Amino acid sequence: MGRPVTLFTGQWADLSFDTMLQKAKAFGYDGVELACWGDHFEVAKADQAYCDAKRAALKEAGLQCHAISTHLVGQAVCDNIDPRHAQILPAHIYGDGDPEGVRQRAAEEIIKTAHAAKRFGVSVVNGFTGSSIWHLVYSFPPNLPGQIDAGYADFAKRWIPIFDEFQKLGVRFALEVHPTEIAFDIASAERALQAVDYHPAFGFNYDPSHFGYQGVDYVKFLYKFSDRIYHVHMKDVAWNLGVDAGVFGGHVDFHKPSRYWDFKSVGRGNINFEKIIRALNDIEYGGPLSVEWEDGAMDREFGATESAAYVKKLDFPPSKIIFDAQFAENSK
Repeated sequence: MGRPVTLFTGQWADLSFDTMLQKAKAFGYDGVELACWGDHFEVAKADQAYCDAKRAALKEAGLQCHAISTHLVGQAVCDNIDPRHAQILPAHIYGDGDPEGVRQRAAEEIIKTAHAAKRFGVSVVNGFTGSSIWHLVYSFPPNLPGQIDAGYADFAKRWIPIFDEFQKLGVRFALEVHPTEIAFDIASAERALQAVDYHPAFGFNYDPSHFGYQGVDYVKFLYKFSDRIYHVHMKDVAWNLGVDAGVFGGHVDFHKPSRYWDFKSVGRGNINFEKIIRALNDIEYGGPLSVEWEDGAMDREFGATESAAYVKKLDFPPSKIIFDAQFAENSK
């Protein structure tokens, strides 16, 4: 048996939890990665009875769940808060919009999410961290001495207490390395680990789609951080498309022909998933392969269905033998 193939429900939050389960099963998935928005997994309601009811519904639908995801609230923990955050945060987190208040309430919610995950029976919470220094990514005017260091210190100050609570619960936080986060490529991921002294509760939700168009070696990431790959997204992206809007996007919306890069249904972009599967075998990753489906030019139900079939066909278990050892056995 290969790894379970799941569907991340974040892009489907307009559908109810029950409808999402029916569709994920019909699309061919083994399970779901539940987003902590919509009614898919509501942290504020997640007492033991709520979690047990969710588990019962999953079992009845014949589906697994190995992780929940809190990208939206996590984004607010370190971000420079502005009115944009009101559209992604629950009202009780955004409140009056005072930046420090938002950040503190978001941090408290992430800890509550870890407790909810424990009750629900999963050991991985995926998400974002936000970043107080993302706006400094292109250093002009030149960054002042200490500004970047201060950003990583801010990340450590805000997240180490959260990671400590995760550790007590036996739950791990998996950052989806991504533009706008404290880690967005290999170098910044290493620096983030250093900032929190390689906290055992902190690792990564691997997603190759955020590396390829940047020119980052997305296979090397797996080998370099092999002990920190807590969850895997299967998501595709194409680049070298348009010539008007480059890597930074040109303030052009997704799915416009002038963009240099755009997300694609799994198997229809430039990501070499064969290399990823072989690397996952090498590092002995046995967790789920979770499809995060995004393709602005394709019907999402068609795309989610073909993505499930693609990933299941592509995945294969590692070999348990040395293939040429039998030559020696036959010569005896």
